[in-house]
Amino acid sequence: MTSEVWIGIAAVVLGYFLGSIPSAYIAGRMVKGIDIRTVGSKNMGAMNSIYSLGIVPGLTVMAADILKGVASMGFAQLMGAPNIAMFLAGTAAVLGHSFPVWLGFRGGKGGAPLVGVFIYLMPWGIPIGLSIFGIMLFFTHFPTLSYSIGLLCFPFIAWLIHGRGDYVIYSCLMLLIPLLLYIPRIKEMRSKSGNWKHFAVRKNLKDRF
Repeated sequence: MTSEVWIGIAAVVLGYFLGSIPSAYIAGRMVKGIDIRTVGSKNMGAMNSIYSLGIVPGLTVMAADILKGVASMGFAQLMGAPNIAMFLAGTAAVLGHSFPVWLGFRGGKGGAPLVGVFIYLMPWGIPIGLSIFGIMLFFTHFPTLSYSIGLLCFPFIAWLIHGRGDYVIYSCLMLLIPLLLYIPRIKEMRSKSGNWKHFAVRKNLKDRF
């Protein structure tokens, strides 16, 4: 195999191991001596960390998880990996977060590392995504739904601002990862909420299922 292929493989492997660093699990053990996967929504992600560990530890987890996505793309580019390998490194980081080898492949949903991947590729999405998140959060009091809708802006940013068909396809495919992983949780919350309206629009930020 050529050196370019080996560099691409190394970038993807590095992306997976960066993504698989269990930030929420480590924070849970350090802050409260708990396994974050056994409390709250039982998800090893930033939002469950905020609710279960507190604002500061939770935001620290969020920043670390976003950085995993950014770093996977950045290192791939620094290594001189081809574009396809850089894309795959970002995908590997999201999958590493969701299926970490260190914890029996039981991790989070991949939302925060995906944010990092999108931020690296399309920084113009930061103010637009944050604006959508803020507006949705104001009306729904549902952080997870709000940032999920904010993420949907990235395929349009790829198309309208960057004019990159490969970015459009990549971002659409990447959005499927957290969506598919989140389906069981959506069903659980819908069952507990009683109806779709209460599922989507909460009374306040502490209203959880």
